[in-house]
Amino acid sequence: MNKSELIKHIADKSDISQAAAGRALGSLIEAVTKTLKKGGTVSLVGFGSFSVTKRKARSGRNPSTGATIKIKAAKVPRFRPGKGLKDALN
Repeated sequence: MNKSELIKHIADKSDISQAAAGRALGSLIEAVTKTLKKGGTVSLVGFGSFSVTKRKARSGRNPSTGATIKIKAAKVPRFRPGKGLKDALN
């Protein structure tokens, strides 16, 4: 499912226009992004939580040349599924 299919699904299930569903989804994505940028977490009970973790600097290999390269430390988003989502899949 891509973004436009998700917007259509939200519009159909919520009985709202696709434009309103698109704005709602955009607003959700913006809120999650802003919270993660500040270092916070977003928890949706039963669905899961979004958080930020730090990845250490490490060395890797350039696949085309085989040369060793240094990969910088980075902050990466993380999603941990909740019990409700896990139960729905199993």
